[in-house]
Amino acid sequence: MARREPRPYIASPEVQASWPGDVSGNTINGLGEREPRRASPFFWHPADQHPFGKLQAIASAGCRVNDAATAAFAAANTYPELAPVNPDRVDRTPEAWTTLARDFALRNEADLFGATTMKEPYIVEGYSVDEPNVIVLGIAHDYEELRQVTDSPASGRGITEVGRQYARGTRTSYALANWIRSQGFTAKPFPGPRAASLLLIPAAVDAGLGQLGKHGSLINRSYGSNLRLAGITTDMPLAFHQPDEFGSDDFCTRCRVCTDACPPGAITETKQWVRGVERWYVDFDKCIPYFADNAGCAICIAVCPWARPGVADNLLVKMARRRDMAGDVAGGHEVSR
Repeated sequence: MARREPRPYIASPEVQASWPGDVSGNTINGLGEREPRRASPFFWHPADQHPFGKLQAIASAGCRVNDAATAAFAAANTYPELAPVNPDRVDRTPEAWTTLARDFALRNEADLFGATTMKEPYIVEGYSVDEPNVIVLGIAHDYEELRQVTDSPASGRGITEVGRQYARGTRTSYALANWIRSQGFTAKPFPGPRAASLLLIPAAVDAGLGQLGKHGSLINRSYGSNLRLAGITTDMPLAFHQPDEFGSDDFCTRCRVCTDACPPGAITETKQWVRGVERWYVDFDKCIPYFADNAGCAICIAVCPWARPGVADNLLVKMARRRDMAGDVAGGHEVSR
């Protein structure tokens, strides 16, 4: 089947005028760099920390496409008070604390829970994180609402759903942080998308929540890319999870659904070097103008085959069978079909 070219897209005059000269967001992001470094402050950071402040303002205003979306994003950016850290602390094992924290999170609006140790690449340049551990929470979309970004984007229903789940991420991350603080440990919440010092996707991968997809978002083995993330840093002792490699990376290599669906053609079919890591990468200079012009986007995660309810289990079986067949061939065994 021939590859379908992306639909033509030309940025609006307002977006074009907001672009900061010949600055490339890909350069700021470290595209093509073979040496590891921290990420630079960028989109969704304070406008004085990067050159795309005007474009960010257009994108933020666009997310308020209707009253429901305005309310949802207002809730996402309304942060509860953090409780003081309890001076009394109970002695429990890391395994016990992890079980208690996970159970609390899942009772308080989170759908997924993972924990890992803090690593240098998670921390944005110019920021510091004192806590040694990271918890990442997954918050699932209502898929029927999310997919409206492709079926009826003008209604704003899909973008409203994104705002709702960001708001849920704010609530659940603050609730868990306050529970941890009540147990006598430091905890700081980092709800998306304005997680400031913390990169959530690399931490989520290491915490076992999924793998990076071709569309630049996380793919979970159960929810696919139908997720938003929130994080908590803490000094609570935790039992760490391991990365979950279930075949989505190989699937993305063979799949073109998000690549073909992306209106500005921002999703490439091959991995790129980015700050010392060869990985999937979405072209900022193509993606963000469309995002700003269209009150958000999320088309790539809505069309992802892993996102559709009921599909993930079949894909897991398919990818496991493919790995088994590859192992048989590598071992010199004949594979019957």
